[in-house]
Amino acid sequence: MPQIIPIRDLKNTAEISTLCHTSQEPVFITKNGYGDMVIMSIDTYEKNMFMQNVYSKLSEAEAEIRDGKTKDARQSLRDLRARHGI
Repeated sequence: MPQIIPIRDLKNTAEISTLCHTSQEPVFITKNGYGDMVIMSIDTYEKNMFMQNVYSKLSEAEAEIRDGKTKDARQSLRDLRARHGI
């Protein structure tokens, strides 16, 4: 469940740091009752960026399959072997 805290609670930096590391999720900061910022631990950020990169590459691969830009792996290996006399 997302953690939501008011901006005035940012005064206690050690507690906020602990919250970011233990929740392993972004912490949403509100100002005057509205969303203002999001903070997270570096580990959570790196994990999220890694997953975003994975999803992006999967999306590209699915688009290549959909557009017919792929070949059968076994046939490709046969072609390579034939081309190089293996």
